[in-house]
Amino acid sequence: MLAQLVSGAIRGVEAYPVRVEVDLANGLPSIAVVGLAESAVREGRERVVAALQNSGFGVPPKKITVNLAPADVRKDGSAFDLPIALGILAGQGIIPLVRLGGICAVGELGLDGELRPIRGALSLALRCRDDGIRTLILPAANALEAAIVEEVEVVPAASLGAVVRHLRGEGTIAPVPPQPHLLDTRDAPGTELDFADVRGQEAAKRALEVAAGGAHNVLLIGSPGAGKSMLARRIPGILPAPTLAEAIEITKVHSVAGRLVPGQSLVRSRPFRAPHHSISDAGLIGGGSIPRPGEVSLAHHGVLFLDEAPELRRSVLENLRQPLEDGVVHIGRARQATTFPARFMLVMAMNPCPCGHLGDSVASCTCHPTQVQRYRSRISGPLLDRIDLHIEVPAIPPAELASRRAGESSATIRARVVAARDRQLHRFRDRPGIYANSQMEMRDLREFCRLDAATERLLRTAATRLGLSARAYHRILKLARTIADLDGKPGIATAHVAEAIQYRSLDRRVEQGIVA
Repeated sequence: MLAQLVSGAIRGVEAYPVRVEVDLANGLPSIAVVGLAESAVREGRERVVAALQNSGFGVPPKKITVNLAPADVRKDGSAFDLPIALGILAGQGIIPLVRLGGICAVGELGLDGELRPIRGALSLALRCRDDGIRTLILPAANALEAAIVEEVEVVPAASLGAVVRHLRGEGTIAPVPPQPHLLDTRDAPGTELDFADVRGQEAAKRALEVAAGGAHNVLLIGSPGAGKSMLARRIPGILPAPTLAEAIEITKVHSVAGRLVPGQSLVRSRPFRAPHHSISDAGLIGGGSIPRPGEVSLAHHGVLFLDEAPELRRSVLENLRQPLEDGVVHIGRARQATTFPARFMLVMAMNPCPCGHLGDSVASCTCHPTQVQRYRSRISGPLLDRIDLHIEVPAIPPAELASRRAGESSATIRARVVAARDRQLHRFRDRPGIYANSQMEMRDLREFCRLDAATERLLRTAATRLGLSARAYHRILKLARTIADLDGKPGIATAHVAEAIQYRSLDRRVEQGIVA
């Protein structure tokens, strides 16, 4: 007897439907899984058999063939345990075949029949909605995550036995009721780290406010102990809460990566990732035999902080160039090609030289010019060209460190950043996928970054004198647009462009050895 039902699998961060076909035929008792199933799926045979027996259902002495269609796409993961078990039971007549129509079932089975959490529940719920499937049966631990998709009835199950009783009409499982508050990102959790704790560094704080105002990339350059890491770790406190669309994208990535806490629904805050400088290429960009998201994807719509950036391997740093430009990561493997989102705000910190005291007014630099040049060259010109703000973080005088005067709080700065981001959301309301000025494309620059004659002459002169590339030229325009938004101005003025140029001229001064 043949039983069929719908399940799903994950490729990248998106789900795709998989039809599970279970055939029970006469012959030697066996279970064969076909359809390019990976080891985790094939091992599920033993889990399914034990779960069926321990849940009070027998496994018939039949030749059981399980086909996962489409058969030309590799399947991975343990989420097929539940649909395979249901197909075997339906093939025996324990579950009416008609009850398997119009549902999608996913879940990993424990040997006792318990349903355990899976990855990518939100992506699966979105796929069900798009494919017109109105009922999704999945582990109870994933219920709130999937319930974000209100158009799909989410049935949270604790065990195989509960699912069977539900499908037989003997013990209905109540679907998760609509919970609109799950979609509200305005109450995003904050951070205890406050800019008010940072003494001095007013110019650096202003630059970080500009960076946060348009999601621009930042390079912090300063001597050891000047406060580079302290400043970077306070950036999340001035960022606005993600929009609903951004929060759903963040949640999909973290769900696929297995980073969600069981029972968690929507990720309401922007991620902040700070990997150690010993991280590998695959750890940063993503990959593996079965590709998984890397740090750049886990930082999607958030901040990726690379402290001591020159200490990272050159290949690791160079891998950042493509996601910084495109906002996605393409991972090609012989078996499949996978794409992960990676639109993040990059914050890098470095010393001006190996010893860290080049240009310092207190300590003397002991580095040979060749050492300095070799150290700086670890961050290539093309990568530096993709960083919008190059910020000097000078050492703080002891008198200022001892001051009891608190600086401007993160809440105050955040209010200005939120106002600027709101202007950008309104500006790009008809541009899906664009949420901030740093994400503008050429047509957006032509429309929203128009300059008067005097301002354009200033920018051209600066580009010539600083030897800026076309990319750097356009990034200055984006930066000026953000400064104007923070200023509440509809147009870009000369002062806005001048400030943006200032943030791109620091690397020239570093080359001359005059930055601490």
